[in-house]
Amino acid sequence: MDLESLMQRFDGRSRLLVHALHLGVTGANNAQTVFNKQRRCDPYFTLTPFLETLCQQEAYVREDALVLKPLVCLFSEGFQRNLLCFLHLIHPGLPKDSVLHLLHCLTRDVRENQWACALIKQLQRDIEGTRKGTLLTSNSMETLDSLCARFRNANAKGRWASCLEGLKTKGEETDVSVLYQKKRKSDNMDHDGDAQEDHQSKRVKVDFSPSKEERLTEAKMRTTQQNQSAASVSQAHSDLLGSSKNLPDNMKAAIPVIKELLDPESVWDESSLSALKVFHECDPNEVEVLCSLLCLSEASEQSLPQFCSCLLELSPDLSHSTASAVITHLLLDKIVSLAEAASRCLVTVVTSLCTRYPRPTCQALIEPILRKGQIGSAQAELLCRLVVDCLEPHHRLLVFRTILGVSWDEGVLSVIHALLDSKLDLSVEDFSLFADQLCKQSLHFSKSMKFAKMLLSVLTKYQSHVNPSCHHTLSSCLSFNETFLKKSLQAALKRIPL
Repeated sequence: MDLESLMQRFDGRSRLLVHALHLGVTGANNAQTVFNKQRRCDPYFTLTPFLETLCQQEAYVREDALVLKPLVCLFSEGFQRNLLCFLHLIHPGLPKDSVLHLLHCLTRDVRENQWACALIKQLQRDIEGTRKGTLLTSNSMETLDSLCARFRNANAKGRWASCLEGLKTKGEETDVSVLYQKKRKSDNMDHDGDAQEDHQSKRVKVDFSPSKEERLTEAKMRTTQQNQSAASVSQAHSDLLGSSKNLPDNMKAAIPVIKELLDPESVWDESSLSALKVFHECDPNEVEVLCSLLCLSEASEQSLPQFCSCLLELSPDLSHSTASAVITHLLLDKIVSLAEAASRCLVTVVTSLCTRYPRPTCQALIEPILRKGQIGSAQAELLCRLVVDCLEPHHRLLVFRTILGVSWDEGVLSVIHALLDSKLDLSVEDFSLFADQLCKQSLHFSKSMKFAKMLLSVLTKYQSHVNPSCHHTLSSCLSFNETFLKKSLQAALKRIPL
């Protein structure tokens, strides 16, 4: 049965999903995009008719006989695989009985497709909330048992070749099994037997160790890579030294004085402050060279407060580009590598510089951390403190717009919540983009309490921003929520007039 005939069994909306699921390896993501758009247009749209149609029995001719099969089994393997991936993405918002019925229909038809069988079992596990059984098929289990039996005690002397016993090439048995079919006197004489065979047997043995030529080649490659790495470091160091030679004499003279400021035991004076004024005389390239020569990124946290105090004493303030470069070299690596709560020294320096140079801090520190992703609790805590205590409303809005373009995790959710609590002045376009992003992220954070609390903050503090279009989008977003706050969220949305 051709695709056009199969498509006739579906209603208009379901046909769009069927068409999307046929679009190769991107079928599952395309179908999710179509589904999200349908939910935004109609929050009460459901996939139940689509699932029921796929489970309907369909007659087709096979070997001159009329056979009944579920409609889903008449589609290609590519469609079935995309369908399973699509259901895995959105199943929290679907009726469990309908999905399980569809999986039961597919199970009868994909027993030879081990990949599809694994997808079905994994989806059943997710829906039923159990981890019983295995994802492996019976054929896979037999193959695995066979491999385990072959490689059991594989480290014993003379056993590697026996691990490959029974393997065959096309129409030709390997010589390995022949080597160990001869009767041995005893297991204790394995070593002597192997030694004799090394001298007397003309049969080919399997040797898994690399040859002398291979070892030499590998050693040469390793040496070449090490030399290239060393050459790169040396070249970078040479470039830095070359650039430092081009620095004006007053900048060269300032470097040792500034380095003293980075010593926690030193005491700064007027000469130290005068040395820092060299930053006013640098162009962007010279600032980069100067920061590298000063090794700001390697400065200890204990030395930061004194150095920061001197920077803040400068008048006039540093230019935007200079401040950005200094903040990047001084703070970015230290904050990205935080594994626990930031020290008092680091917090003091970051908040002080952010208060004096808010826009450079946003662009040189906050934005790179957000774009890097995988924000831990330590980074999230520090970023929340910055956006709440140090930034003006228009700078908070700048951070908020940055967040709309990065991937979200629990750390990013904390920053968003802190921004929302600061009562952002969002435009219609900003809030609409935010609502769309909430809808896209709702499946991923369906069980996240942090995400649910953030939604509640949106629905209670930004009611005036919810127009009819955003109302539909947020309603679709709430349908995927699986926390105990779902009813409270739905009640809060109902209280917002359309």
